[in-house]
Amino acid sequence: MAASTTNLSPLSSHVSKPITNKSPFYLFPQTLLNPLSFPLKPLFRTHKLHCTVSSKNPLADFFPANKPDPEPSFIPYFTDDDKPREECGVVGIFGDPEASRLCYLALHALQHRGQEGAGIVAVNNNVLQSVTGVGLVSDVFNETKLSQLPGEMAIGHVRYSTAGSSMLKNVQPFVAGYRFGSVGVAHNGNLVNYRTLRAMLEDNGSIFNTSSDTEVVLHLIAISKARPFFLRIVDACEKLEGAYSMVFVTEDKLVAVRDPYGFRPLVMGRRSNGAVVFASETCALDLIEAVYEREVNPGEVLVVDKKDGVQSLCLLPHPEPKQCIFEHIYFALPNSVVFGRSVYESRHVFGEILATEAPVDCDVVIAVPDSGVVAALGYAAKAGVPFQQGLIRSHYVGRTFIEPSQKIRDFGVKLKLSPVRGVLDGKRVVVVDDSIVRGTTSSKIVRLIKEAGAKEVHMRIASPPIIGSCYYGVDTPSAEELISNRMSVEEIREFIGCDSLAFLQFDSLQKMLASDSQKFCYACFSGKYPVMPKEVKVKKVGDFLDDGLNGPMDSIDGGWVRGLKNIDVEKEIDPLYQQSKI
Repeated sequence: MAASTTNLSPLSSHVSKPITNKSPFYLFPQTLLNPLSFPLKPLFRTHKLHCTVSSKNPLADFFPANKPDPEPSFIPYFTDDDKPREECGVVGIFGDPEASRLCYLALHALQHRGQEGAGIVAVNNNVLQSVTGVGLVSDVFNETKLSQLPGEMAIGHVRYSTAGSSMLKNVQPFVAGYRFGSVGVAHNGNLVNYRTLRAMLEDNGSIFNTSSDTEVVLHLIAISKARPFFLRIVDACEKLEGAYSMVFVTEDKLVAVRDPYGFRPLVMGRRSNGAVVFASETCALDLIEAVYEREVNPGEVLVVDKKDGVQSLCLLPHPEPKQCIFEHIYFALPNSVVFGRSVYESRHVFGEILATEAPVDCDVVIAVPDSGVVAALGYAAKAGVPFQQGLIRSHYVGRTFIEPSQKIRDFGVKLKLSPVRGVLDGKRVVVVDDSIVRGTTSSKIVRLIKEAGAKEVHMRIASPPIIGSCYYGVDTPSAEELISNRMSVEEIREFIGCDSLAFLQFDSLQKMLASDSQKFCYACFSGKYPVMPKEVKVKKVGDFLDDGLNGPMDSIDGGWVRGLKNIDVEKEIDPLYQQSKI
């Protein structure tokens, strides 16, 4: 049974002195494709340029290092342990009498973006009511819980993070009260100046209840002197640096905002009754029968209420967008449209490019399910070789398992993936996967396929080698743990034990994206960061966990390694870029 909480607008601490560094903003009209019942109301003001962004690299583990297993054979199981992890997904709905139930369904569609916690905040009679819990959406919510969330407006959140005794307090959406009312927020991304903002707020008297960077947003809104409310959000967001796609809810408004670089996705749609829907991916819109209209633009704030309909504001001018390319490689579902592109079509083309640039004589093409399937289909179609299901994935493996006393080699992978001997035995097999991070899972998969009788195993990876950590809201290991940052392609091939190995070429990826190529962030492949990380420190594996932090911020320094501010940037970053060009 998943732990969960229900609460009504807990009060946030009041801060006596505001943080300075205010800047004006620019508001501009946007044309909606299908306005229906909510017209778009243009607003106009001026703004000065302000676009400083840095970021952090959160490394998450599932159990505290100092907490022993309940029993020796009780082993934590990590789903897709060797993959980067998207941190969360958000949903916002305005103008539907079943807002919370639709939000619940939309969160189901976004479950792949976070499986550790879920929550919904609904507004009824000007009261914000919240239900949050640890576990999958279906674990947290039932008919009784949803009946506690009436109203025509709701926001929701699914979260990937660590497990631990204090995890529940960090499950979003967060709700807080301040002197003019209550506000709820759900956030996808990383605020990289979190430590600086938190220190400033605490100096002014703020008391923090969580270790989440999202909580600083509520404090900034509470201390803002701007009027009306949505200008408080603008005022708060102007102080934030990093990646954020957020939805807010108040007694009468739904607000969606996206950071100036557009690192994380956020889309807008409408239902046939005119209800406005915001979500991290279009697959959430599809499930609740909302029609996709457009993306929330980088740097844009959209405000929805009954009086004025939808208002579009530009938070601040921004440079060229730097959207996360890994949304198309791994994170998003294939049936989603992300950054204006079909994820399915992108992955299919990745596979076609691999078949053209790295052909090999083979009898069958298989995928590492589920994220490698579409690229494998593209490879097989281009190569003229049959695609078959050589690996069957179990979707019913829990977060933990009990291993027999007699150890079984590669037990975790065998629980999740089962080889089909009839497909593999005596065959030359091409295995298509979306990425290689540490290489540990890939080596086990190759061994699994060879034990099933495969004569040859050729790995094809539908992304370039990952040589740099993400500082913009994705959970990736430190650069030292990334196998492509430590080994050449040939050395990786030897490590994972396959007969040949080829990655999607970085130049080919950019060529495929054509005129949109400059709009994506490739820092994990090139080591060239759109905005250099400065303040943020990077967590070590197995050290202090994000969800277990308590006490003053200084007490956690032992669990962090140096951020880029403290090292020679040219020495550390440029070699990564040079290696990627070899």
